[in-house]
Amino acid sequence: MTPSRASGSAVGGARAFAALGGSLVGAALQLQQEALWPAWIYMGLSALGVAAAWWRRMPGRALVIVAFACGAMIGAGLAGWRATAYLDGALDPSLEGRDLRLTGVVSEMPQRSEAGTRFRLDVESARWADPEIAGRPAVPDRIALGWYADGSSLWSRSSGSPMPSTDANRSPHAGERWQLTVRLRAPHGNRNPHGFDSELWMWEQGLHASGHVRTGARDDAPVLLESTWWHPVERAREAVRDAVFERVPDRARAGVIAALVTGDQGAIDRAGWDVFRATGVAHLMSISGLHVTMFAWLAAHAVGLLWRRSTRLMLCLPAQQAALVGGVLLATLYALFSGWGVPAQRTVWMLATVGLLRLTGRRWPWPNVWLLTAAVVVALDPWALMQAGFWLSFVAVGVLFATDGPSDGQKAGAAVRMLRFFREQWTITLAITPLSLLLFQQVSLVGLLANAVAIPWVTLVITPLAMLGVFVPTLWDLATWAVHALALMLQWLAGLPHATLSMAAPPLWMAACGVGGGALLAMRLPWSLRSLGVPLLLPVLLWQAPRPAVGEFELLAADVGQGNAVLVRTATHSLLYDAGPRYSLESDAGHRVLVPLLRAYGERLDTLVVSHRDADHIGGAPAVLAMQPGAALLSSIEAAHPLQAVRPARRCEAGQAWTWDGVRFEVLHPFESDYRSFTKPNAVSCVVRIDNGRASALLAGDIERLQETALVMRTPQLLRADVLLAPHHGSRTSSGEAFLDAVQPRIALVQAGYRNRFGHPAPEVVARYLDRGVQLVENTRCGAAHWSSARPAEVACERERRARYWQHRSSPSEPPDS
Repeated sequence: MTPSRASGSAVGGARAFAALGGSLVGAALQLQQEALWPAWIYMGLSALGVAAAWWRRMPGRALVIVAFACGAMIGAGLAGWRATAYLDGALDPSLEGRDLRLTGVVSEMPQRSEAGTRFRLDVESARWADPEIAGRPAVPDRIALGWYADGSSLWSRSSGSPMPSTDANRSPHAGERWQLTVRLRAPHGNRNPHGFDSELWMWEQGLHASGHVRTGARDDAPVLLESTWWHPVERAREAVRDAVFERVPDRARAGVIAALVTGDQGAIDRAGWDVFRATGVAHLMSISGLHVTMFAWLAAHAVGLLWRRSTRLMLCLPAQQAALVGGVLLATLYALFSGWGVPAQRTVWMLATVGLLRLTGRRWPWPNVWLLTAAVVVALDPWALMQAGFWLSFVAVGVLFATDGPSDGQKAGAAVRMLRFFREQWTITLAITPLSLLLFQQVSLVGLLANAVAIPWVTLVITPLAMLGVFVPTLWDLATWAVHALALMLQWLAGLPHATLSMAAPPLWMAACGVGGGALLAMRLPWSLRSLGVPLLLPVLLWQAPRPAVGEFELLAADVGQGNAVLVRTATHSLLYDAGPRYSLESDAGHRVLVPLLRAYGERLDTLVVSHRDADHIGGAPAVLAMQPGAALLSSIEAAHPLQAVRPARRCEAGQAWTWDGVRFEVLHPFESDYRSFTKPNAVSCVVRIDNGRASALLAGDIERLQETALVMRTPQLLRADVLLAPHHGSRTSSGEAFLDAVQPRIALVQAGYRNRFGHPAPEVVARYLDRGVQLVENTRCGAAHWSSARPAEVACERERRARYWQHRSSPSEPPDS
């Protein structure tokens, strides 16, 4: 090749690399928008990027810069245009909380539990449940529904506990056409620092609304119209999953087999997921990129072996190319059968892209191949950039590309292949540990050993047995034994001291440096250069989340839905007031919100205060106590309460007080006499006042008018506070005028569920606060609320601090769902 051609090839490769990188940067920038622009702007941006990409009358370096800018415009334009197209199908706010009669087909395998059945419905037609209302409501094409026994929602009106499941004879199945009375709401989720973004997840899944089936006495009964042939793959998945549970009596083992065959991650119970996460093998228990890639590799080898047996086929198409095409196609079918989840989709697009490059004879440098596969995935799913799975797989593949040594062309022996396997595991672990700390604030210290055993065992033993069991069900018995053997080892590893390392979430730039340091240590470079990765890793490992100054304190009112949970932090101490609700038999605010939140802040709780025994205050306490073995428990729960077996509680009584870092904590209620005369748990809610002499906060639990009056009479001088946790979530039975006049708060925090059936906060209560000039902060519109004694007149809302266009914006006055 002549020097001029070589130079032109180098510039062309640099332009391609810059354009691909620019497309990723452009899509990432678009995802930071708080609100969307009109669709024509995004279309124009993409068109301008495509047109400018053909302009070449400039020096080579300038072409690279132009290529990056063009890629960025195209990436941002495509991502924005797709977002505006999706937004057009959003639920009309006027339909929320109103009864609708829908006809549609169950489009995915339903998820059944003791709490009920959840499924997705492709809506075909809609009308008002009340025949006297004229017109046809415009309902989104695809919605998520829950079918619960009480006919209205998951929660009991009285206690908030989950209701029993629906009758199996009337449970929906994939492919069935039903006529249902439903009540819908917008996809509104909790919003917390470092928390799971359920609104983004629903956006990415194409779900414009969620709701529940109405089966009350006044509602038209659900009607099964017919069983259709729509969604045959989902019908087959459901049949296989149900067959696994019928064959395998141990539901924990059956759940793992069902998850590996059908992709139903909900089949694995919470205890199982806890062990898998603690040992770093959770990625093996879902249909991830590893499963699809391994299946493609095995399928390609099988197709190649069969293809070589036919001379005629060999003359039509070389066996190598046939194996490549067959492997990708069969992997696609496997991904479809496993539920076509987003991780599986990404892997299929990556395999198809790499396969197309090989079929066309393209010999691109690995950085270009790496970026091309990422760009293809992001073009098809821009919101993948906001998902942890994308970055873990993207970084892992890139590190393997960068650290792969040159091949000597000789066939490696078993020992060499084994050594290479362990080196790859070590390389990936070292490189993505900082990224795992950023994404999950936790990394398994036993993960390298656990994965060294679990990856070949799950990939080569359990998964093949589980899949072949579809045709020979007796093989599921062998798969059960294999799962049991793996579970014993993982439980032993998870039980080891310091099996996991938890650290506060570092800033983004620091985590990026840490990933670079890990990759540098893993590369095939002289140790003098590898050692430069150590100073890049140290900031991540030594990072400590900032805390209040001595004499100051902060409140973080977590967004847990219908329930209380407030984190109080001083310079060296932390207190959690209430632990949020229990959402279902397998889910609570402790696991879903508070444990990740405490881990992200690097918190070691000194005290957990559970104000009283109601489910929306105590639901997440077991999970929090399991994570915080050193936390003392202060509560009004009775001696026989089950939580006492988890951690003995000291009874809260008025007069208890302590000081942390110049900040005074004092219990104002209940008095000892209140325990002898109370008629319901709300009456003995623990009320805690926090004061540093310049600012104060009052956490009032679920006290009602009678207890408020008692406080005004007993300790009026101690009630004054800058910020008040609104009693009983703003119920009409609380926040009396005399109490508010005594407290005189600047800010009142209301922790209540979106469109909760209790109507919290009550309109008359809201009016009382506003009449007194109190800033009312509701978590349904604010998300997690941040307040500091250093700035007592200000409150920061998580939804405003990190606003994104896919987030649901709720209106100030929303009627409850009844």
